[in-house]
Amino acid sequence: MTRPQHHRAFLITVFWTLGLLLLGSVVHATESSLACPDWPTCFGTMVPEMTGGVFWEHLHRLVAGGLILFFCGAIYLAWKERPTHSWVLKAAWVGLGLLLVQAALGGITVLFLLPDAVSTSHLGLAFLFLALTTVLALVSSPAWHRGPGPVEPIRLGLRKGAMAAAALVFGQSVVGAAVRHTDAGVACPDVPLCLGEWIPPFSHPLVILHFGHRLLGLGALGVVLWVGHVAFWKGGSPRVRILGAAAALMATAQVILGFLSVALHLAVVPVSLHTLLAATLLTLLVALTTLTWAPNGGTPE
Repeated sequence: MTRPQHHRAFLITVFWTLGLLLLGSVVHATESSLACPDWPTCFGTMVPEMTGGVFWEHLHRLVAGGLILFFCGAIYLAWKERPTHSWVLKAAWVGLGLLLVQAALGGITVLFLLPDAVSTSHLGLAFLFLALTTVLALVSSPAWHRGPGPVEPIRLGLRKGAMAAAALVFGQSVVGAAVRHTDAGVACPDVPLCLGEWIPPFSHPLVILHFGHRLLGLGALGVVLWVGHVAFWKGGSPRVRILGAAAALMATAQVILGFLSVALHLAVVPVSLHTLLAATLLTLLVALTTLTWAPNGGTPE
């Protein structure tokens, strides 16, 4: 069966968004967020000299603008090809709305000098858009009708577990964004301890925020490992098994990278990859959740 063009466009959007999230993390880690003091222009022009922090900040803007234009094309293709599920086109319009609000928050972030709440919401909306496009890419694929879902006995349980894991990872990522934008990343400068204690004194809000981020991360790891175990050993479908194993491995790597980020004093590479892995993990869990609604679960492929 030929792949619809809108499916290809939604799939590209997923990877484009992951790349944009990585680039945004690099912008913050290199302290380039205010390298362009104005918005949407950069020093009054759309073609500034791409050096230093301006390179990262303006590149981020250009990639984000390109994503909006590309997703408009994806919506046009979906309208033209008429997806099997009528709600796909409606959901795509919702996605465009998220992108536009996301762009506006990006501008507010610069113009109001990086307010913590706005910057954190900026990342939260990016993760929501990523989750939505993951669903759109899956249900618009021809493979959706070939029974890629889990076998019936575990379908409902896996759905609840994967949804819970995805919600935890999303919440953990938003808290992580708050940690990053409030400069709480060094509130606990040691690892695995925090201020020399397994349970630090909660004498400062940033310590509470940082330590809460660690605890939530460990909790999310436990849930994801359980979901991955069930999906891999009992899922039946090859796609479900692969997603389960990948999610478990990604969650483990994410926790290790989080500890490395602290140990290496928030170096650009581990901090940026930490965001990318969180986004990739959310994508895997949303995909796994979505597959529990796929028809003919457990049918051999």
